Amino acid sequence: MKPKVYITRKIPNSIVEKIEYTCDVEMWEEENTPVPREVLENKIQEIDGLFCLLTETIDEELLEKASNLKVISNMAVGYNNIDIEAAKRKGITVTNTPGILTDTTADLTFALLMATARRLVESSDYLQKEEWETWSPMQLTGQDIHGATLGIIGMGRIGEAVAKRALGFDMKVIYHNRSRKPDIEEKLHITFVEMEELLQSSDFLCVLTPYTKETHHLISKEELSIMKNTAILINTARGGIVDEQALYQALVNKDIWAAGLDVFEEEPIPVTHPLLSLQNVVSLPHIGSASVKTRLKMCEVAAENLTKGLNNEKPKHVVI
Repeated sequence: MKPKVYITRKIPNSIVEKIEYTCDVEMWEEENTPVPREVLENKIQEIDGLFCLLTETIDEELLEKASNLKVISNMAVGYNNIDIEAAKRKGITVTNTPGILTDTTADLTFALLMATARRLVESSDYLQKEEWETWSPMQLTGQDIHGATLGIIGMGRIGEAVAKRALGFDMKVIYHNRSRKPDIEEKLHITFVEMEELLQSSDFLCVLTPYTKETHHLISKEELSIMKNTAILINTARGGIVDEQALYQALVNKDIWAAGLDVFEEEPIPVTHPLLSLQNVVSLPHIGSASVKTRLKMCEVAAENLTKGLNNEKPKHVVI
């Protein structure tokens, strides 16, 4: 008998067919709507494998309902949506899809940095609203990127890829990480600094660290108060790393100049959220890895992790 698999979001048929070769597959057919919690609670009782996204909260309460579950394949690099300790206690293998989205997310991070610095969204809206009546010397002026200092929090794969892109703009790159990366420092001519110096010196501050209990609200009122009033904050990691209320106040009070955000504490972010009312915020709907090639590759790897785990082979990317 083939193992039973549930897929929590509609994925390309070519990927489904690969899973169906060795598994019985059922899939939530709504492409743009997360599977309801009650449906997932029902399905998890009978399946051997789960193919899920960051939009699904796989907590201890849900896992307690699973009697046959052997593998959770998360189509993402991060896995803070899964209770890892609860899965470990039940002997469930958890996998993810690291490495695949590095360059795509780095591209988006730098695009967001540029769009925020040069006020591209605001300028486009200005044009569309027919407010452009004449040219004036300081109209819609932004911040220079070339020659500026880029501070990176988290020198993992994506941090390194963003640093590479920054060097093409003659930026000075400094970083802070739990541990120093001498090989990367030498290769890219970047400098490790302590957190306070990073905050004080950065013209652009990119948040690229994983979201953990230790990094929750890593950037809050105190950290924002240390930054330059001309500084720009870019977050393409996870929303919970930045205290959004503190960020809003810092932007309103002009303690920092602007922010570019691809991630939020609550997703989707409510359209009534105060941050979305500010002209000096460029906000995106968590599209860091959203290129066709990257998303297809993520699907493929997540499917391979799932099927290998269910067929007593070791998946390539195991979290636990």
